[in-house]
Amino acid sequence: MKVAYIKPFFIAALIILADQIIKIWVKHHMYIGEEIKFMGNRGMLHYTENNGMAWGLELGGDLGKLALTLFRIVAVCGIGYGVVHLVKHKYHRGLIMNVSLIFAGAMGNIIDSTFYGVIYNYAPIFHGRVIDMFYFPLISGYFPKWLPFWGGEDFIFFRPIFNLADSAISIGVILILLNQKRYFKHETVEESSINSEMVEE
Repeated sequence: MKVAYIKPFFIAALIILADQIIKIWVKHHMYIGEEIKFMGNRGMLHYTENNGMAWGLELGGDLGKLALTLFRIVAVCGIGYGVVHLVKHKYHRGLIMNVSLIFAGAMGNIIDSTFYGVIYNYAPIFHGRVIDMFYFPLISGYFPKWLPFWGGEDFIFFRPIFNLADSAISIGVILILLNQKRYFKHETVEESSINSEMVEE
């Protein structure tokens, strides 16, 4: 396997390692709700734990939590298989790299939800919580009173608290969406050639 195709796996491994190092440091050096500011009020570490899906959504009870974790495991296995498939069939290197970012991010959060409950003795296996810490409330203010539904309410951009794994997933998805024409150009050309040959016959 060429070095160019080994690189995505190496970067994915580094992201998973860095993500876990940051989470473990936060877990052992901060208390939930504590903030360490490094950009004043515009950027900080804010320790929180996510018990469910993105945006704090949850599936009901212990059974819902178990189902969510198992779904994540199945999903990350599928993504991992996808990366191997892309490498074997020599897809665009950018696509392989971005799918690897998504894989690394998903794997990083699965480690939390699968093992952290057992490691930190607060829940059985598959029932752990995902640790989040990066918070960038860059803009804050109030919606105009004339605005329907949200008029007069406060707003913060960017409100979500996230971790390195979340960032890897977001970057991978965004880059795939922005570059999909370039990533899948080769496959489109091949399909067009096949269709042309069939018409000629």
